[in-house]
Amino acid sequence: MSPSTLGAAKKQSQTDKQSDIKERDVKAYSSLKIDRRAFVGSVAAAAFAAPAVVRAQDKALKIAVLLPRSGFFAQAGQSCYRGALAAPKVLADLGYKVELVHIDTESNVDLARTQAEKAINDGAGCLIGAFDSGQTLAIAQVAEQRQVPFVINVAAAPQITEQGYKYLVRNFPTGGQLVTNGLRLINSVSDATKVKFETAVFLHANDTFGTAQRGAMDAIFPKQNMPFKLLESIAYDPRAQDLSVEVTKLRSLNPDLVMVVTRAGDAIKLVRDMVRQRFEPKAIISPGSPGLYDEEFFQALGPLSDFFIYNLPWANPKSPMTQSLETSFKQANPSNRFAVDCFNAGFTFEALLIAADAFKRAGSTDGPTLMKAVRETKLAEHVIIGGPIEFDEKGQSKNIGSAVVQNLKRTPTVVLPADVAAAQPVLPMPSWQGRS
Repeated sequence: MSPSTLGAAKKQSQTDKQSDIKERDVKAYSSLKIDRRAFVGSVAAAAFAAPAVVRAQDKALKIAVLLPRSGFFAQAGQSCYRGALAAPKVLADLGYKVELVHIDTESNVDLARTQAEKAINDGAGCLIGAFDSGQTLAIAQVAEQRQVPFVINVAAAPQITEQGYKYLVRNFPTGGQLVTNGLRLINSVSDATKVKFETAVFLHANDTFGTAQRGAMDAIFPKQNMPFKLLESIAYDPRAQDLSVEVTKLRSLNPDLVMVVTRAGDAIKLVRDMVRQRFEPKAIISPGSPGLYDEEFFQALGPLSDFFIYNLPWANPKSPMTQSLETSFKQANPSNRFAVDCFNAGFTFEALLIAADAFKRAGSTDGPTLMKAVRETKLAEHVIIGGPIEFDEKGQSKNIGSAVVQNLKRTPTVVLPADVAAAQPVLPMPSWQGRS
């Protein structure tokens, strides 16, 4: 058979098959004898059901949790992440529905920006993060451009809420607020222990956060009428191999009090150089910074990590919501201690609580609508010490309180104010010698 004849035969075969199919379909349709009203009713019901599926999907708010879980800020980022892992159960018990997408910014500002863009493209209706002020500022720019709410869990650089962003709120104190509260509480712990300071030195990392804290200290200290003299402020590179030069300078100034702004890694180096050089002030107090309460700090230094003080917003151990979060935290993170993580975990949980509560009230993932609800937040029940969570016109939280927390038996312990304290403060610091 020629190719042309073969092609014609195939075409005729296909035509015959199509005719057979049509004939079978007609017979099948005739045999069904469908009632017209029932058919129309079923179509209408199906059409009406489709939006219900969409509405069901919208009942959970998709939140991108952007944290530096690797890289330079990994210790703190992982601590925040553990709080995010514990949050869904507590939120569900409170009647909120969220879907969390966990994203590692790798402690990189540029990656934080691109990951925020990707999260929004993938359907995130809200962003949470990012611990580090530099990364937080990068995410804020993306949120503003895309009109997606951004709830800051931890980041203190004042400029974050001073640049007119409309799509962010910060449930965390500014550097100035941390320093103001921190200095006030230094007086409180001095009064409680009857230990007086005559001289002090301020030692700080030269990163975004540390530099902001230095600016706040320079502006606020002269106005606080503190009962001691600030001899000098010393900046250091947190990535330096050691801090022996800075500690040598501290020894030469010999202050009663060393006020520090650190991260865990550089705090460890600072203590080791102090021990080597046998420099022992009456107290080492952070007026508001991380590092001294991180598990890395306790594990690296053992008994040498005790008796440091940090004046910070802290989880209220007597709050029912804190207790619920602690229970969930233990289930989600059985290898970690809530007492150590409760600062980062508490603020991360509260950021998620703010977003979830706003979504429940707004009933929409539309950016402007959801952001309006975020701005109108007023939550009396929460985790961190202080009044209701609410924001001013710049998006800054107004009522966060601070506590005096001291490392006792390698555990962060609230020692002031008295109404939430779990122990008494210990000053002056015991000598390095004799601690095994």
